[in-house]
Amino acid sequence: MLEFWKLALRSLKRKGLRTFLTVSGIAIGVASVVIIGTIGRAGTQAVNAELDSLGISGISVSSNAGSNVDLLKEDLETIRKLPNVDNAMPLTTENSLAACKGQTISALIWGIDAGAKQVIAIEVKYGRTISAADVNSNANVCMVDENVAKNLFKRDNVVGKTISLLVGGVFDEYKIIGITKQGSGILQSLMGDYIPSFVYIPYTTKQNIDGSGRISQIAVKLDNSNQVDAVSKNIVDAIDRNKGVVNSVKTDNLVKQRDRLGNLLNIVSIILSAIGAISLLVAGLGIMTVMLVSVNERTREIGIKKAIGARSGIILMEFLMEALTISVFGSIIGICIGTGVALLATLLFGIPLSISVFQLIYSVLVAVCTGIVFGVYPAIKASRLKPVEALRRE
Repeated sequence: MLEFWKLALRSLKRKGLRTFLTVSGIAIGVASVVIIGTIGRAGTQAVNAELDSLGISGISVSSNAGSNVDLLKEDLETIRKLPNVDNAMPLTTENSLAACKGQTISALIWGIDAGAKQVIAIEVKYGRTISAADVNSNANVCMVDENVAKNLFKRDNVVGKTISLLVGGVFDEYKIIGITKQGSGILQSLMGDYIPSFVYIPYTTKQNIDGSGRISQIAVKLDNSNQVDAVSKNIVDAIDRNKGVVNSVKTDNLVKQRDRLGNLLNIVSIILSAIGAISLLVAGLGIMTVMLVSVNERTREIGIKKAIGARSGIILMEFLMEALTISVFGSIIGICIGTGVALLATLLFGIPLSISVFQLIYSVLVAVCTGIVFGVYPAIKASRLKPVEALRRE
């Protein structure tokens, strides 16, 4: 086998430019599959992480339309006591405005409880989170994300500053106690027109402005995501007993919605990888073309080898080894290029690199098999040449 390898290298070296172009075709095909697969997988993980940071990782509980039932604090406590519930948090949301120094920006104002980061994965960069004391005193304090700070103050650390928030139709002053990170920033950078900046205030502050103890929504974090359906039913049954009303609330399985989006992204990634793999077939046709040309150019050489006793199997293996060598070198180069480009792309978008060893092995195997399949016909053609006819050709 080693001797066949040496012969293949020697033959390919004689036609250096042709070999380089053929190897490049395989390398581009493999690189395309690696780049698309790696970036697609990294993007899927980043989007899932971003959705988790928005609280899309559990159950959302809200009043059922037409039930005329409001969620109250006692309903929150009921949910917290249920099995498989890790935590539950009241939420209020309002598309509103934030203003400072004559500038006004759109913002999504969240009314949250103390310990909210345990449920919706808020990560504080500067300052502190909303405390139980803030909630109990209906304090006019807020946390803002980096986007708000940079837009209104041109810097990210603005703890202690004051901004005006439009809450419940009333503008009021709020002291900034914390600056939150934007997670991976994927959604806000790519979908900034649809996902606004975030501002967090105590949910009791908004209730105080509204003049009611109503909770518009409760976010529930589970101990086990496999128990979503069972916990959802328990929540509905428990609150129905409290209210004395059937189907007083509805639950949304945010885990399934997130997983559905993740599956959609995976399907798109697979489709794009399949499109990238087409270039491998084109490269395989290039290998066949090059090998057929090589057979025609070396017909006399083949005839001499057969005349001095070379068997058809030896000629067959010699040409197959050339096709295999092209495929292997092309695969190695393609993996290096693909991994490098994927690394640059993930650094550019600020998402972690995610390389699948299985995918790399799969890409190499597909490339090698492509080289062998498309190299079989030229190899068979070379092995079946008759010595007398081969020697007659110029």
